[in-house]
Amino acid sequence: MAHATIYLGCTVPQLLRGAQSRIFPSHSALGALRHSAVCYCTGNGTIKSKRKMDHLERTANNFRQEVITQAKVCGITNESETVKRLRLAIANKDFTFKAGQWVDFFIPGVSVVGGFSICSSPGLLEREGILELAVKHTVHPPAHWIHTECTLDSEVALRVGADLHGYQEGKGNRHKLGTAKLYYSAKNTSELLFKKNILGLMKAFPRKITCCFHVTQQRSQICKELQPHITEGRISEKDLEKHVSNDTSWYICGPPPMIESISKLLINIGVPRNCVFFEKWW
Repeated sequence: MAHATIYLGCTVPQLLRGAQSRIFPSHSALGALRHSAVCYCTGNGTIKSKRKMDHLERTANNFRQEVITQAKVCGITNESETVKRLRLAIANKDFTFKAGQWVDFFIPGVSVVGGFSICSSPGLLEREGILELAVKHTVHPPAHWIHTECTLDSEVALRVGADLHGYQEGKGNRHKLGTAKLYYSAKNTSELLFKKNILGLMKAFPRKITCCFHVTQQRSQICKELQPHITEGRISEKDLEKHVSNDTSWYICGPPPMIESISKLLINIGVPRNCVFFEKWW
């Protein structure tokens, strides 16, 4: 049976990821800080938060490329009222990344280093030399700079981190494409980031990639294109229990309360703890 993957998101930029995550240890000086950004579901499905750490502390034990690459802002668009999509031109031909990775984001004059998930595909970088980030507005200095000071031609620097992947392509590797089911929840349809991209993937890979959008506070009319895929209300136990099997992995993205709630729900319906993965970025 082909491997199946369930993604559960709550207004997040990174929606589709690799099949199985693996974190490589850091060999940098930051390795002295013993904090990790990736969390696995605990025995009771809870997350215990410590003091608020900055990006470099949270990811100190994660693999990083050694090279810091210069980039220039070549596009800024409003993906929603609170999220900007940043297009970055990368001149360095040796700069690469895999789906699911993030970047350390260095801003001249800003001492705090940002950490943002890459929301574009490696193929876009290969074809056009472009990398995209989706950044939600917060008071955190790097995000605040992007929303208030960043302009076209602003120069920044990037370093790729957290190599997440399931298998490496090679001769004789017979990998059978599984299925991916995305449950994506937001306040309303305007906050469903990248919905057009997701609909495009569903059309390109019928029966392989499917998505159910959930809206919790929708007030306006839903467009016809989205209507067949929209459910009003939160992601529920009933939505998820039909997908429980030994061949399914579960990936959760969202704020900590959402991650904790969904983790408990999955354990309650019989999902093995070692099949539940999430990242705690806040």
